[in-house]
Amino acid sequence: MPTKSEKTIAAILSAAEQLFLAKNYADVTMDQIAQGSGVTKGALYHHFPSKEGLYQQMMHASLARKRELFSRALASGRGCRERLERLTQAFFDLPKDEIALMRLVRRDVNIFAAAARAKLVRSYQASLPSLVEAVIRDGIRDGELTPADPRLLAWHFVATVEVTLGRHADCVLKDPGAKLNYVLDLFFRGAAATHLARREVLS
Repeated sequence: MPTKSEKTIAAILSAAEQLFLAKNYADVTMDQIAQGSGVTKGALYHHFPSKEGLYQQMMHASLARKRELFSRALASGRGCRERLERLTQAFFDLPKDEIALMRLVRRDVNIFAAAARAKLVRSYQASLPSLVEAVIRDGIRDGELTPADPRLLAWHFVATVEVTLGRHADCVLKDPGAKLNYVLDLFFRGAAATHLARREVLS
């Protein structure tokens, strides 16, 4: 059972998430966070002495949750395509606010000093791109994908997933299953090893 302190921290982080999603970083104040979480300013500053520290903890906690969720999804699949399918489905199943929180990294990362910025980038990479990269490395090793730079392929895959969540994709791919198939088919048409072999036969 959570302690009183843990409940207070959870309330603060929850209020902070909503405020940072609704406003730019510079426009969010500690007063607003205290009011939104229902705690006194004294209690807020006891747990989080600065807005930057609060934001950093909020983001690292959010990204750690996603890394755990996506890791479980990957563990439930076999082979490169099935594992990426499970991961992509887990991403699509996230509440909109959780997806939006991940996007705050790109919006806000340059606000912070080098050390904090680097730590935030590493946390984001560990939550999704590095997981995808590891699966792609396995796929190349096992002959499921053509030899290529795994990190570059991972960023291509993540970008395709994110584009598929945009408004235009909602109009074109109205069925959730269609979005999943679009991402996987587009990626594997370009990266699957069978296509390399086919081109070699035709040449």
